[in-house]
Amino acid sequence: MPTKPSRKTQSRPTPAAKKPAPTRPTPAAGVHKIAPQTDAARRLRQEVIERADRHQVQVVNLWFTDIVGQLKSFVVPRHQLEEALEEGLGFDGSSVEGFARIYESDLLAVPDPSTFAILPFQVDGQVACRLICDIHHPDGRPYQGDPRWVLKKNLEALSAKGLTMYTGPELEFFYMKSPHDPTTLDDAGYFDMIDDNLGTELRQKTMAAMASMGIIVECGHHEVAPSQHEIDLRYCDALKMADQVMTYRYLVREIARRHGVHATFMPKPIFGVNGSGMHVHQSIFDGGKNLMYEKGAPYHLSQFGRSYTAGVLKHARELVAVTNQWVNSYKRLVPGYEAPAYLAWGQKNRSALIRVPMYKPGNEKATRIEVRFPDPAANPYLAFAVLLAAGMAGVNGKYELRAPFEEDVFHLSSDERKKAQIEELPGSLDEAVKLAEQSALVKACLGSHVFEKFVENKRIEWDRFRIQVTKYEIERYMPMI
Repeated sequence: MPTKPSRKTQSRPTPAAKKPAPTRPTPAAGVHKIAPQTDAARRLRQEVIERADRHQVQVVNLWFTDIVGQLKSFVVPRHQLEEALEEGLGFDGSSVEGFARIYESDLLAVPDPSTFAILPFQVDGQVACRLICDIHHPDGRPYQGDPRWVLKKNLEALSAKGLTMYTGPELEFFYMKSPHDPTTLDDAGYFDMIDDNLGTELRQKTMAAMASMGIIVECGHHEVAPSQHEIDLRYCDALKMADQVMTYRYLVREIARRHGVHATFMPKPIFGVNGSGMHVHQSIFDGGKNLMYEKGAPYHLSQFGRSYTAGVLKHARELVAVTNQWVNSYKRLVPGYEAPAYLAWGQKNRSALIRVPMYKPGNEKATRIEVRFPDPAANPYLAFAVLLAAGMAGVNGKYELRAPFEEDVFHLSSDERKKAQIEELPGSLDEAVKLAEQSALVKACLGSHVFEKFVENKRIEWDRFRIQVTKYEIERYMPMI
């Protein structure tokens, strides 16, 4: 399912919290070793230790994410690596958005050895590695507030059927002069090649850094808007890809920072031009067989693929609060700027919510759907989880896929869209959260803890936004009222 370039598009609502400080896990009755004790697990942990020694690692970065997908990290010396791999390292989860309450705040960050990678630059002159962590209770139980656990739980349910989800996202982003100065670095457009351009240099450096960390890049290019870029990743299983998306965002921003530039994944940072999207290519495999493909079927899309697509379409309105989680997200999802706002699908129609890329003879493994409405500021663990849940609801419920729509939906009148029975995505975060609150599918997918904390977080963000007096209001109303 190789992804191809296609035309297209964080602030926290709660006060900044102190960074979690690593602590030693407190022994208690029933506490057991966190890391699996199989021979394969031991060998993998030993390989990590040997690689760390071979690269002369001095510091270990332990990464995890909060509920809205903000990367969290604490750094420990090399001598802590063995303990971290065997038992996890304790921290106070009460300061992490969407995590534990004060009286249940002791948590463990347990590194996943398969995520070991050397960072492509030194930190204060020291060689550093990173490991992505699962979050556990001190007694070894997975912590239900951990977004990575949410995705793993949904993927395990799929794996129980012998199936695997593959994703290949296309993330767009902007380079700006600084976090407080949205001046762009160029006036180029789609696929433009610009000589002696800082943005192009930064993008290429980032692609090289990704490769050094084991992330396979398909391609990188300039996008439609000024100073907007995209780097596409080679498809892989959904958990590994979510880890890669978190690494992608870190590398883009950190490499820009080191060159005196700000990179942003804000969905709509500039009025009047395209925003940034995260088009998620996805397919489901049964071993080596792509269940999306059927020889001779329309679009070469199997009945499984058709029902999966129908599921994402049917549930899109209720899950968009997760895939497009910020107030600013809904300033991108408007007609006219290549971001899909209407519930339709097609093959050549880039105004549709879902596109089925054209089939290449002999390449049935590449048959997939491209879900075009998510944005790159989503929490990838939760976004991939709800997209999977919606698609599989369509498969399990045998949803029928409506006929494709190949016209430009943006240019249809409201009466024409109504006649074609084409619904719209929510027009604001407030509307999206209300739909999510009513969704049994989203609640079951996220689990009650993450569901409730996520809704609470988004309500707070909306309430803080709606009381603001904007520059537009001052300029529009002060002279006339």
